Amino acid sequence: MKRPTQVDVARLAGVSRATVSYVVNDPTDQRIPISAETRQRVLNAIAELGYEIDARAQALRSGETKTIGVLIPLYENPFFWQILRGISAEAEKSGYSVLLAHSSLTPEQEIRSIRELPEQRLDGLVLLMEFKLLPDQVLDQLRNSSHPIVEISATDSEFDLVRQGYGAGTKALMSHLIELGHERIGFIYGVAMPAQGFDRLDAYRQALEEAGLTYDETLVNQCGPLLDDGYQAAHDLLNRPDRPTALLAINDLLAMATIRAANDLGLRLPDDVSVASFDDIPFAGFTVPRLTSVSGHPEQNGRDAVRLLLKRLNDPDRPHEVITSGWQLNIRESTGPAPRKHP
Repeated sequence: MKRPTQVDVARLAGVSRATVSYVVNDPTDQRIPISAETRQRVLNAIAELGYEIDARAQALRSGETKTIGVLIPLYENPFFWQILRGISAEAEKSGYSVLLAHSSLTPEQEIRSIRELPEQRLDGLVLLMEFKLLPDQVLDQLRNSSHPIVEISATDSEFDLVRQGYGAGTKALMSHLIELGHERIGFIYGVAMPAQGFDRLDAYRQALEEAGLTYDETLVNQCGPLLDDGYQAAHDLLNRPDRPTALLAINDLLAMATIRAANDLGLRLPDDVSVASFDDIPFAGFTVPRLTSVSGHPEQNGRDAVRLLLKRLNDPDRPHEVITSGWQLNIRESTGPAPRKHP
């Protein structure tokens, strides 16, 4: 059976083939003004005939693939999947699809992933990883790419940027703990590379100094980004005779490992130790006790990244743009007053 064409759709809808083409190629009605009634007639005809867009032919004609590539770290943190949900929703709303490439936190995998993305014929890229921390081969390839790039990062970028900053949120969280009487506050600094999470570490240190408390570097336990790493780091800190009365974890996943370590040591939350963290992933509201966490609005970050990318596609020479992410401190049952000091 012959596949229906745009001519067939135009005949059934009672419009010109050009009008059908406009509707098919401009689904969000941003470039070509077509009345809602005409657009609906065309869409009804498309549905009735079962007309399917030939994406390859469309891409060849327009030079656009209507596809956005996303480079995402590959490990357990659901925070990145929340960002991806925002990217996917905004891309779909604008008639784009999303192609994922992942990094397993190794330079070799990152290089392969970056090389694979351009081979797929993309309109642009969104990086959910620190661009500056990528291997030199990857950096050069991205800089030399013709694709517009948007980075979601805590640091400055040479590309359009959605800046995730937890600095102010960290200070608010530290103020919350200090007001509860905590003076020895440890930090589970679980990062793949030392430069990651610096915004939280710097704000942690500043908050202690501003409160007149001593910054003790032995209370900062740097470890890897995985659950086992966080568990061991928390276990080590909480097993000290002078253990901290509160622990910050670099993200909610490591906070969950911290809660497990506290339980295994026979400590009660928040009576013996308070635990707080960052990202406010959905699981944070279901731990026992529920987790105090700073949200960075990841879905909105994903949406903003796609909007920046589409602006750059429509106007390649526009000025560099930065959108700064917001934050919100969500106080729950995992934090409470510091335990009394025994004489």
